[in-house]
Amino acid sequence: MSQANYFIEPEQLETLSNNENLVIVDLCKAKQYAQAHIPEAHFVNYADIVKIDKPVMGLLPDNDNFSALLSSLGITKKSLIVAYDDEGGGCAARFVWTLHVFGHETAVVLNGGLHSWANEGHQLSNAAPDKPAASNYSLKKTHHHTASRAFIQTHLDDNNVVLLDARSPAEYNGEKKFADKAGRIPGAIHYEWTESMNKNNNLRRLPADEIQQRLDDLGITQDKEVVCYCQSHHRSAYSWLVLKSLGYENVLGYPGSWSEWGNHPDTPVEK
Repeated sequence: MSQANYFIEPEQLETLSNNENLVIVDLCKAKQYAQAHIPEAHFVNYADIVKIDKPVMGLLPDNDNFSALLSSLGITKKSLIVAYDDEGGGCAARFVWTLHVFGHETAVVLNGGLHSWANEGHQLSNAAPDKPAASNYSLKKTHHHTASRAFIQTHLDDNNVVLLDARSPAEYNGEKKFADKAGRIPGAIHYEWTESMNKNNNLRRLPADEIQQRLDDLGITQDKEVVCYCQSHHRSAYSWLVLKSLGYENVLGYPGSWSEWGNHPDTPVEK
């Protein structure tokens, strides 16, 4: 499986079932996990992969906390991590993006998540797997794949940097307000995160050429450095994943996103 794919199909995942380095991570709600999940998948609570510093949400977790979480899952540097959720990929993508930021890049998202797996007849379980032995895996966050508020502020007039706003149209237009300020980062281009999902194919990613055409029409082209943001870099983590899967080399996620930008006294906004 090529790492450049960033997505894995249910059939591919089934062929990996005997891979001793495979770790499947379920980021659905706890109730859903208890009811039905992919066999041998380990449940991870989304709240445990982000850090909150109110009013800023969706920050990167601390090194020690994230390392402890991975260690509790038996993850080592050799692990191939497959993450999934039941919302099309937002939670799973945020986990995979975070792994990349921490330097663990053998991590992919199940295309369509629980929807594609369950609706296409693959086996489900309601039994939790045996708790793995702690791996004592220690990682530190890097600056790769991330954009800070300061970086964005210094590149607002940079034609080589494009801001991708993955929120709803109402948030982008300032009609819905989830921070002190309403609106968007000046110059940001709207591409809602669900636009790249195929609702008629179990929430899989749309074909690459279809997404690329839309992005090109919007001016979010592969020669640009792209910064993806939403309210807390949950939805926009999926946008990051999609662009990486298309071959974009310079894609950054903005942890905190609008919950930071829209609550900061010195940030310009546009409506």
